[in-house]
Amino acid sequence: MENTETGRILIVEDDERLATLTRDYLQNNGLQVTVEGDGGKAVERILKERPDLVVLDLMLPGEDGISICRRVRGQYHGQILMLTARAEDLDEVLGLEMGADDYVAKPVRPRVLLARIRALLRRAVAPVEEEQEQAVSRLTFGPLVVDNAMREAWLNQASIELTSAEFDLLWLLCSNAGRVLSREEIFAQLRGIEYDGQDRSIDVRVSRIRPKIGDDPMHPRLIKTVRSKGYLFVKSD
Repeated sequence: MENTETGRILIVEDDERLATLTRDYLQNNGLQVTVEGDGGKAVERILKERPDLVVLDLMLPGEDGISICRRVRGQYHGQILMLTARAEDLDEVLGLEMGADDYVAKPVRPRVLLARIRALLRRAVAPVEEEQEQAVSRLTFGPLVVDNAMREAWLNQASIELTSAEFDLLWLLCSNAGRVLSREEIFAQLRGIEYDGQDRSIDVRVSRIRPKIGDDPMHPRLIKTVRSKGYLFVKSD
C-alpha cells in the first residue's frame, strides 16, 4: 500500500455513509482525515483547524459549498476540492470562481479522488521546491510583474489578488511566454493528471486572470487562445 504522502484533510459532506467511506479510504492511504456534516459549522472549522486541504460538497445543510468557499477563501490558503453533481457545469464554474482549486463530479471514484488530492497537496509545496531550482523568479511584462518566489503579482505597482491556482497558471504561462501551451501540458504541469478533454477549470481561470492583469477579455492581447491548440502568453515588444 502506498503511504508516502501525508496531509490533514477536512471532508465537509452531509452524506454520513459517503463521508465515512471516503474518510476510511483516505486514511488507509496515509492521510489524516476529519469530517464535518453541517455546512453551517464548516467555515468555523476550516478557519480554526487550518487543514491542508478541504473536500467540500456543493449541497450541504446550513450553508452551501459555494458560499462556504467564498467566505473562507480570503483567510484560508489551503487547497479546496469541490464535489459537484455531474450535470451541474454552472456550479463547477461558480466554485472555481469563488476560489476552489479543483473539482470532482459525483459519484466519486475513491482512486480518482485520492489522485486529485495528492496532486493538490504536491502543488501546494511545489513553489518552495521550484524556488530552489529556478534562477529566474521574477518576470516583467511592461506594467505587469509576476514574482514566483513571493507568489505575488503587480499591475502598475498595485498588488493583484489571485487565488493559489490562478497564480500557478499565470506563472506557468508567463514563464513560457511566446510558446503555446496545450491544455494537456497545462494539466500535466499544474495538476499532475491527464486532461480528459472536458474539464473547463483552465478556461475558467484564464477568463478570471485576464481582467486582473489588465487584459481585455473580449480582445486579449496578453493571454491569447490559440484555437485547437491551447494558450499563449504574448511576449512584450
